[in-house]
Amino acid sequence: MIRYNQIGTGIRNSIVKLDVMSASNTTEDLQGRTVDASDPQALRQAIEQAFNYRGDVTIARCNGESIEGYIFDRHTDKRNGELVLRIIPRNSDDRIVVPMADIAALSFTGKDTASGKSFETWIRKYAEKKLAGESASIESESLDGESH
Repeated sequence: MIRYNQIGTGIRNSIVKLDVMSASNTTEDLQGRTVDASDPQALRQAIEQAFNYRGDVTIARCNGESIEGYIFDRHTDKRNGELVLRIIPRNSDDRIVVPMADIAALSFTGKDTASGKSFETWIRKYAEKKLAGESASIESESLDGESH
């Protein structure tokens, strides 16, 4: 979460001071982390983080099967109240439903493509450049790594 505070008055002095606050659902530093089912609350939290993660995860199922892919949905089953997630396996267009009870472990195996590219990060970098007297543009970074 970011809190914005205006510094000075007028257009010339309208630099924004930022207080960046850590959020419990941040996806920073999740890559490489594994959570097993021994702690259901930690697994439930990891599933929520995986839903917000913009990279692949690997689910180790209780039956020994492993699924690597992107979690695009999670919800509570209205019939039994169980948390269920849906994943698109890597290299497939299938949609697989996985109940939380079938998960032995969840690993954040893919790179989060949105890591470090949040609005908060962009604003912080912009403000840092302005405060340092450097040129700062409102243009976003290119997604393919090339300059505009």
